Amino acid sequence: MTSFWSIWVIVLTLSCLAIIFGLLIWNLKNYAGVEEGASCGHEYDGIEELNNPLPKWWTIMFFATFVWSVFYLAAYPGLGNWEGLFKWTSSNQGITSMAESKQAVIDAKANGERVQLDQEVRAAEERFGPIFKQYAAQDIEVLVKDEKALEIGQRLFSQNCAQCHGSDARGGVGFPNLSDNDWLYGGTPDKIKETILHGRKAAMPAWKDALGEQGVKEVTAFVLSLSGRKVNQKDADAGQARFAMCAACHGMDGKGSVAHNLPFGAPNLTDNIWLYGGSQRAVEETLNHGRQGVMPAWKDILGEEKVHLLAAYVYSLSHNEKH
Repeated sequence: MTSFWSIWVIVLTLSCLAIIFGLLIWNLKNYAGVEEGASCGHEYDGIEELNNPLPKWWTIMFFATFVWSVFYLAAYPGLGNWEGLFKWTSSNQGITSMAESKQAVIDAKANGERVQLDQEVRAAEERFGPIFKQYAAQDIEVLVKDEKALEIGQRLFSQNCAQCHGSDARGGVGFPNLSDNDWLYGGTPDKIKETILHGRKAAMPAWKDALGEQGVKEVTAFVLSLSGRKVNQKDADAGQARFAMCAACHGMDGKGSVAHNLPFGAPNLTDNIWLYGGSQRAVEETLNHGRQGVMPAWKDILGEEKVHLLAAYVYSLSHNEKH
């Protein structure tokens, strides 16, 4: 907030408080011209107005509220650029990266600032840290049989993963279904944990310039034929010859990098499971423009112990475990 608007807010707020205080004091005096308790000369439908003072309980409560408001404005931020006597804030502001967030926590503690979010995080770590540590010492294959562990993993999933993969983990266009057994980078416990810890970056290049419009059409026909789709056979045959440039990642049989123990995350093109859609138009779009999907890394955000529980829950989704 600029200095001008900060001053504007301070002056406006304090002026309103001064006016309210003045009105309260003014109403404590008798300006009606008649004695207290006497009639003011107004009557309507059998109801007569009397010159009664404000109830004492109401007056005391109003003064207490006013005093509290002054204390609150002085103690906490919110009055323009005023930081408050207690140096309290809800969270560290202006953070754009995990590194900045961690440094801000250190700086706030060194400067004696009371950051509410930091305090809550520390309290949560003290309370729940031993629980996560205990679960992290167990193998994922053991945790998938522990209902309590899976409940915690499900909460972690709902809070951090459901935004992309959906609350039911069935994904959507561009976001993998985690409830089936189709994995781009491997579905073993170790691979799932590795994916969550370090993230994944897709690298499907655009082939529009290399193949041309007709080439994209032919490769699309061949790719669709791999999963048993009906296509123009002439285009498919021509596309098969061009498919050699795709085989480096997908394999000559089109079964993807997992089938050939490669780290690329190239999908299986023979199973009719499509991350971005399996229509002719969707496949052509993929070939023309490529795909650059990103799975973020959660190691610095959640920590390895929470990721271990989260991996157990994700693993259970495709292995028919109760959760």
